[in-house]
Amino acid sequence: MKIKTTTSGPKRVTTRTIAEMRAKRASIACLTAYDYLTARLLDQAGVDLLLVGDSLGMVFQGHETTIPVTLDQMIYHATAVVRGVERAMVIVDMPFMSYQVNLEEGFRNAGRVMKETGAGGVKFEGGDRTVELIRRTVQAGIPVMGHLGLTPQSIHQFGGYQPRAVTPEEAKRLTADAKAIADAGAFAIVLEKIPAALAKKVTASILIPTIGIGAGVHCSGQILVTPDVLGLYEDFHPRFVRKYAKLADEVRSSVGKYVKDVKDLGFPGPGESY
Repeated sequence: MKIKTTTSGPKRVTTRTIAEMRAKRASIACLTAYDYLTARLLDQAGVDLLLVGDSLGMVFQGHETTIPVTLDQMIYHATAVVRGVERAMVIVDMPFMSYQVNLEEGFRNAGRVMKETGAGGVKFEGGDRTVELIRRTVQAGIPVMGHLGLTPQSIHQFGGYQPRAVTPEEAKRLTADAKAIADAGAFAIVLEKIPAALAKKVTASILIPTIGIGAGVHCSGQILVTPDVLGLYEDFHPRFVRKYAKLADEVRSSVGKYVKDVKDLGFPGPGESY
């Protein structure tokens, strides 16, 4: 499906659009993107928000975690994604140690992302420790998305990818963090791998949208990692991923046919030569 456009192009999704969708209870469709071509296809398919996620460290670079990803790498990928988009809002993950050192450095790095990529906003992982940074960043005119629950940049602290906020104490802390992040001016919060009942409660308790990933159907929207959705990434199989295609099999099959044709001198043919 291709989005119909006018001569002036499709209407851009902004923070205002996202807020209006929440108010109308219209679910927000989000996916990750790391390159121009994929971003263009996802945008044409009608995705509302594209996250240039530091998940690229795993699905694009082949690392075991997101931690090795640098700010320069995020800017490089985000710039390519923005060039491929006409409608969707593009949000960029602030990678590990680009904002944890101190408030000033995090603020400047967020500004650098906005200036160099043309993206629509940034995302910070974490609860109360990010509140002041969110407040200052938003005051400077930069839209901010929060991220609570399983925060991959803290994976070594957590000791694995187990669900978060499963104890009453942690659930209470997450609920308080969500309110603090909303009060600081964030336009949305990602809730990753937390109990669906808690995600429903948090969504009802704040005035900004929640975007779930492994957090149940009652969030304001959903996000998944695109190579997971398309069946391209085969190293990790979280239960919350629904695979809509098996493109890894398609790629292997197609490339295998190409290799055979080349080796059998079946390609190129007369009509493919000059």
